[in-house]
Amino acid sequence: MAYDFEVIVIGGGHAGCEAAAAAARAGAQTALITHRADTIGEMSCNPAIGGLGKGHLVREIDALDGLMGRIADQSGIQFRLLNRSKGPAVRGPRAQIDRSLYRTHMQAAIAEQENLTVLEDGVEDLVLSGQTVTGVVGASGQTYLAKAVVVTTGTFLKGIIHRGEERIPAGRLGEKPAIGLSDRLYGLGLPMGRLKTGTPARLDGRTIDWDRLEMQPADEEPVPFSDLTGRIEVPQVACGITYTNKHVHDLIAKNIEQSAVYSGAIAGRGPRYCPSIEDKVHRFADRDRHQIFLEPEGLDDHTVYPNGISTSLPADLQNAFIREIEGLDKVNILEHGYAIEYDYVDPRALGRDLQLQALNGVYLAGQINGTTGYEEAGAQGLMAGLNAARFAQGMDRVTISRDQGYIGVLIDDLVTRGVTEPYRMFTSRAEYRLSLRSDNSDQRLTPMGIEWGIVGEKRAEMFHVKHSKLNAAREAFQGVKMTPSEARTHGWVINQDGTRRSAWDYLAYPDIDMGMVLKAFPELQGIDGKTLTQVDIEASYANYIERQAQDIQALRRDEALRIPVGFDYASVGGLSNEVRSKLEAVKPETIGQASRVEGVTPGALTALLAYVKRSGRRKSA
Repeated sequence: MAYDFEVIVIGGGHAGCEAAAAAARAGAQTALITHRADTIGEMSCNPAIGGLGKGHLVREIDALDGLMGRIADQSGIQFRLLNRSKGPAVRGPRAQIDRSLYRTHMQAAIAEQENLTVLEDGVEDLVLSGQTVTGVVGASGQTYLAKAVVVTTGTFLKGIIHRGEERIPAGRLGEKPAIGLSDRLYGLGLPMGRLKTGTPARLDGRTIDWDRLEMQPADEEPVPFSDLTGRIEVPQVACGITYTNKHVHDLIAKNIEQSAVYSGAIAGRGPRYCPSIEDKVHRFADRDRHQIFLEPEGLDDHTVYPNGISTSLPADLQNAFIREIEGLDKVNILEHGYAIEYDYVDPRALGRDLQLQALNGVYLAGQINGTTGYEEAGAQGLMAGLNAARFAQGMDRVTISRDQGYIGVLIDDLVTRGVTEPYRMFTSRAEYRLSLRSDNSDQRLTPMGIEWGIVGEKRAEMFHVKHSKLNAAREAFQGVKMTPSEARTHGWVINQDGTRRSAWDYLAYPDIDMGMVLKAFPELQGIDGKTLTQVDIEASYANYIERQAQDIQALRRDEALRIPVGFDYASVGGLSNEVRSKLEAVKPETIGQASRVEGVTPGALTALLAYVKRSGRRKSA
């Protein structure tokens, strides 16, 4: 069969852009098919990238030479490092984004990518040969043949916008939903359901009384997402902060049945950590106010995004409650908020490479897998696109484990546990978060990206230079030493045990900082500031990370044990019918993945582990 492309990516959102770019970087001839090329890179909800947990994902995408981090750096109008006062492991880089700049730069990056063609068309069906995909059918009637397909349809699968009693079939406001493709996925017998998300009204910033509001400025020294960004050149702006009040809550509570969420019109569950204002008023009735961030959508755009009041109430009620909020009493509403409900596929139907277990060559990424957020979508897209390219080229799949990256945590959570509501990344989801810091994403993942062939020469060279400087600095700090009595002459309170300790060791003491160490060891003062910052973080965490590394190594011995394909769980004694059915549904590939299947008890895991080990010994005997 003559193929038009090796990989086809359906959808030009954040998952689709990363998937298409990753497949192309991997050397596959790739097509990105989207309804409209001018909406590629559209930020359809809040104008922001990053945050707690999410910022880690962006850094990891960047470490693998993905697009999101550097496009955000070219478009960010308010950079803030969240949790700055806390430890480096839980600090989250975040930026308000100029929507227009982001879209422009993303479209330019896609256009410049070798091996990548953009096609304007809808996709209504998959072309299959048995259980293997061979292409897609466009809404135009055109058939496009490919060896692998990545589906990144966002909220377009039978998407319906809800605003009060209004029902508008749409993937997002003003764009048609994907009906035929959704019917095809249902027809394949895939486990599917409905989820919902929402967005607030858009406000005219010229009609907001900013003088009455608290203002939140950007960081004085913006911290970029991408290692390829020298410094942030985009002008920085402040955001406003206001709050709901009792009048707002009373108005919403009296009319809550007019919300599409509470009228019964929406069956899908929404994101717990980004609830609508109706949810907040209903679930937190004891609260007398909720915070709202007034976020500018661009340097040359008067539109303001009121983060915190997502709603599906009718337009007239939105007008009423918004104008009860401090500073917004005379605001002009440019576009009313809405909820959107859409189809998703239970991600437990996927393997860890994000390929459907039931179909060869079909990969899913983004909201179709039950996630929420640009960052989660982009991370999945990158791995799905990479693996689709490798499948098309006859190469083995690649994965990231939970101890290697937040991307690994995200994918493992999805394919093992599934979702009951839109999934959002938090640092608390990562058991190895001391090692998975945003500052060392490149050290963890860039060598893997180089091996997989998706890291360009510029980043690879930059990484090798940075890595060499860091290794030299580590050796320098570990090579100079001082006795406790010498340390005391610098005013340091150290146990006088006679043990000579290195500068590296002294940095682990909470009362000794880098400035004090450099003063005591002047031979270290020639090292550049960025390298010193990294050394400081690593030395401070060294003891904890060493213990964590030992835990990871011990865990890996059993976790990495593979469960054979087609394994007969009925042959394992000690498994309840419930546990057996759950394992048969998920089909975990390793003991580690089996341990995270909901409902698998320690006793059941012990029985499974022992049986798999015995089976392995019998086969090797």
